[in-house]
Amino acid sequence: MKNTAIVFARIPRLGTVKRRLARELGHRAALRFHTRTLRRLLQSLCADRTFRTVLALTPDRGRLRLPCKVQRISQGFGDIGVRMDRALRRFPAGNALIVGCDIPAANAADVRAAFRLLGRADAVFGPAEDGGYWLVGVGPRRPARPFANVRWSGPHALADTLTNFAGRRVARIRTLRDVDTAADYAAESAFTT
Repeated sequence: MKNTAIVFARIPRLGTVKRRLARELGHRAALRFHTRTLRRLLQSLCADRTFRTVLALTPDRGRLRLPCKVQRISQGFGDIGVRMDRALRRFPAGNALIVGCDIPAANAADVRAAFRLLGRADAVFGPAEDGGYWLVGVGPRRPARPFANVRWSGPHALADTLTNFAGRRVARIRTLRDVDTAADYAAESAFTT
């Protein structure tokens, strides 16, 4: 069974993406960042044939021009944890991971590294500098509720999620910065230009 990388993304629309970033840089700059970063990530992942790439979109309906041919699924309703759990459960037989699309440095090599770790671990995380995570991967031995009671969009997201994986082998890949603020954007300028 082929490993599955699921890219979680909002359909790029003015005023609906990267809202925290938009408050500081403006809606057009936030939209440009979101679109450019999503396209770059999809190009990198789709070029790698060692795993299958799937794009999980919200809202469920909308048009999106993509740089490559990729299977699309909807995220559905609920908080981010409910939506991630639903997406991972669509691929129960093998290893599956979710990668966020607001991490300019993320690429196919990171996804390959995560899948290699899932050969020895039950779960793998790509920690974010702000206390969250930009990637989560699971094998067939998954907790019943992997994202329950998580305080999202804050410094406790990774720690809260790890509580749900108690008793399982957990691995980590490199820590990266997700872009939520103008300071994050400036720090990642090598990737955002």
